[in-house]
Amino acid sequence: MIDNNMAEEKDENKLSPEPTGTKVVSEAVLEEEEEKSSKPSIVAKSVPSRQGIAFRPKFGAPFRSATLESGEFESRLLDLARVVRVSAGGKRLRFRAVVVIGNKMGKVGVGVGKGLDVAQAVEKATRMAKKNILNIPTVEGTIPYPVMAKFGAAQILLKPQRKGKGLVAGGTVRIVCSLAGIKDISSKMLGRTSNKLNNAMATIAALKKLKIEIPEKHATEPIKTGT
Repeated sequence: MIDNNMAEEKDENKLSPEPTGTKVVSEAVLEEEEEKSSKPSIVAKSVPSRQGIAFRPKFGAPFRSATLESGEFESRLLDLARVVRVSAGGKRLRFRAVVVIGNKMGKVGVGVGKGLDVAQAVEKATRMAKKNILNIPTVEGTIPYPVMAKFGAAQILLKPQRKGKGLVAGGTVRIVCSLAGIKDISSKMLGRTSNKLNNAMATIAALKKLKIEIPEKHATEPIKTGT
């Protein structure tokens, strides 16, 4: 009897096939997929763009846009230099940017800014240029009379020109005058320095001297009383 029972059990085992390894693997894969789908997905926070300017914000500082608030102004990067300050702790590296802004309608400004990276320096210089905006009087696209100014080792001479002559100026003076909206002018750099910052500040100092006197209309005469 015992031998017959053992034979029947062996026959039943032969009839029922053993589970293959492929089924076990597929079930494990399905369980992993279900666990992944049940977990909440992490979404990366989007950082606002700087319109083409690479920006790495300082830790804890609020995000500020590098573009001007009003679209009427045009900015130009005049100079970018790497400066080093030596102290007891070692050398401290910074970037210095010089930016000129203007609306080509009589308003121009120059700003200087320093920062740990280029984007921060340009942003500070643009903000300072907005604070230093100057109104320049023009007469038919040129300045009313010749002016000369000195800043450091730089000395700039500006002279008016007839209509259609164009900007007879080069380098820094040309950029400042074009952003100010001056169409006809001639300039001469009397200083022997090629420092763009000093030349730009000398040009701004010369443009500050421009003033137009408005004559009084219909001046009242004193009343004569008969004696």
